[in-house]
Amino acid sequence: MSSCHKPLQLLVLLFASLLFLQQAGAGEWSGYLGVEGRTFFNDPTDPRQKGDNLSFVAQPEYYTDWDNGNQSLLFVPFVRLDQNDPERSHADIRELIWLKASDNWELRTGIGKVYWGVAEAQHLVDIINQTDLIEGPDGEEKLGQPMINLSLLREWGTVDFFILPGFRERTFPGRKGRLRSVPGIDPNNALYESSRKELHVDWALRWSHIIGDWDIGLSYFDGTSRDPRFVPSVNSSGETLFVPFYDQIQQTGLDVQVTKEGWLWKLEAINRRGMGETYNAFTAGFEYTIVGTLDSQADLGLISEYLYDDRGINAITLFQNDLMLGTRLTLNDEQSTEFLLGIITDMDETSERSYFIEASRRIGDRWKLNLELRIFSLQNPVSPFYALRNDDYLQLELFRYF
Repeated sequence: MSSCHKPLQLLVLLFASLLFLQQAGAGEWSGYLGVEGRTFFNDPTDPRQKGDNLSFVAQPEYYTDWDNGNQSLLFVPFVRLDQNDPERSHADIRELIWLKASDNWELRTGIGKVYWGVAEAQHLVDIINQTDLIEGPDGEEKLGQPMINLSLLREWGTVDFFILPGFRERTFPGRKGRLRSVPGIDPNNALYESSRKELHVDWALRWSHIIGDWDIGLSYFDGTSRDPRFVPSVNSSGETLFVPFYDQIQQTGLDVQVTKEGWLWKLEAINRRGMGETYNAFTAGFEYTIVGTLDSQADLGLISEYLYDDRGINAITLFQNDLMLGTRLTLNDEQSTEFLLGIITDMDETSERSYFIEASRRIGDRWKLNLELRIFSLQNPVSPFYALRNDDYLQLELFRYF
């Protein structure tokens, strides 16, 4: 299920498959078409990178069920066509999953998406799906993952077993793309600790349960790390590049959310073995919601999270000793208008910061407008993210739902 570099042809194939499925049964389809524009405030770090960018995206969705609703099929293809970066023009099957449900168990087979976690700034325990990094720097978008998932539904909680036959490599912006490292990434020559490479079969399990105000998840994963390390290499043209290296890891994760009136207390913590060492990391914090702020129908959320990784400066993440502060404003109007503003500050001597604003609003019944602003304050030349210092951008997205 690698990314496709001929997304237009695949888009036609996916839509044809979708229409065939619709004609074959009583299912229904929905989804969206959209356009995205990014404008950058500074010239790129690498002169080969392009500036402002336009792209088009499509994500249809087909759903059908039978057997009195006990069986269903969900098909969610995805395609993006990008103006400047051929690597960002890509296609994927986000989901193609068959579900068989019973009173106390569920079985899912195919290509699926699974989300674990409760934190806002980063999702430490969310490890089933690979990050589709070319979609955005926040890591929210994920590639579809081949899986077999058996869920046992019991009074004392839900136990999920996963067999994951097939690894997805992370996507990276290409030579012309913005928000990439300098030197760039060479994903075509990725290295693996396992001799089976992307054919290694991973597995995972998770117990989750709600006990009063507590929502608890305890997970374990054994397989190929979704987070690569990077090895310097020189290509045939003499250019230095970073090659992704995918380790074998064992990760134990805990996610907890406690709801107390207007408070949400959150914790995500992991212990990971592999990648040359054993380390611990966690994100902990809260969100407090002021309902009907200033005698209006709007809700104002105050967010604070602390992000820690005991590898310190050796961590391959930006978040090893950082504080995130933010606020979420939900107007609760007919257009579902929302705003999220935040700042993440490195608590070390460098005091590196990143600022973000995310906003969304429906327009009528079928249109939606999203806004995203990201500002990077990165002054440490030895930081692995120093290359993003000129990549401040404003992004607008307009979606048409059907």
